[in-house]
Amino acid sequence: MLDPALPDTLRRRAAMVRAIRAWFDEAGFVEVETPVRIPAPANELHIVPPPSGKAFLRASPELQMKRLLAAGMDRIYQIGPCFRQGERGARHAPEFTMLEWYRAPGDFRAVLDDMRSFVVAAARQVSAPDVLARLEAPWTEIAVRDAYRKFAGWDPVEHWDPERFDLDMALKIEPALPRDRPCVLVGYPAGAASLARLSPSDPRVAERWEAYIGGVEIANAFGELRDAAEQRSRFEEARAEKIRCGETPMPLDEDFLSELPSMPPAGGAALGLDRLAMVLLGAPDIDSVRAFLPPVGGLW
Repeated sequence: MLDPALPDTLRRRAAMVRAIRAWFDEAGFVEVETPVRIPAPANELHIVPPPSGKAFLRASPELQMKRLLAAGMDRIYQIGPCFRQGERGARHAPEFTMLEWYRAPGDFRAVLDDMRSFVVAAARQVSAPDVLARLEAPWTEIAVRDAYRKFAGWDPVEHWDPERFDLDMALKIEPALPRDRPCVLVGYPAGAASLARLSPSDPRVAERWEAYIGGVEIANAFGELRDAAEQRSRFEEARAEKIRCGETPMPLDEDFLSELPSMPPAGGAALGLDRLAMVLLGAPDIDSVRAFLPPVGGLW
């Protein structure tokens, strides 16, 4: 049985999405649509795109949107479905809605400014006054290495340990982040760079941030890597690690890699729209802000 409160929630969610679209349109971004079923998702550890015949359902539109930048587009955004196998809980769903945007020229700081602005614009339309007040206040920024020194007792920039990093992030760092105001973790260790470029001033640190609102991880952003050889090396390393961990390795997207050097300097970010709806509408979980989801332990 559907929750009787769901129709009103979906109306408010729709108002949130309209406000976000209006912000991007007024800021000169072009809304794009890229394939949901793709032949070669990015190789990222612990992210498992569901198979679809000989292809995969996308976990993100990232590679395709970067190809559009390489083809000459500059400010683009997309709102659409993404899929990750084995993810189900209060903040996770096997099918979810992603907002992803890129600006070129731009960097990871520019897309953080974007996010601050459109989140407040959306909150003004749908949120309670106390929620809006917290979002309009200054957002706290914390360097990743400072967070680990303070809350986990070690420096992941100096002593990279991927397993310890992920475990401490879940058990020590995220629980210690402020709940009364948005928080942004900035400057991830190079080992957690993924598709981000390394800082020119300190190559041990990647141009990457993750944003939290009310203790909920909302968005992940990069200053985008444009070195095709380095990106290939990272994909191959992640592919080997996926095999070691018993995960399905993804084929390499050779079209993306061949076009990557043509991409202009850019910043990009991906935001979980369902999680943002949870925060702005004061909902307890993802189930409360989506129309239909598979039961916990069922399907996927």
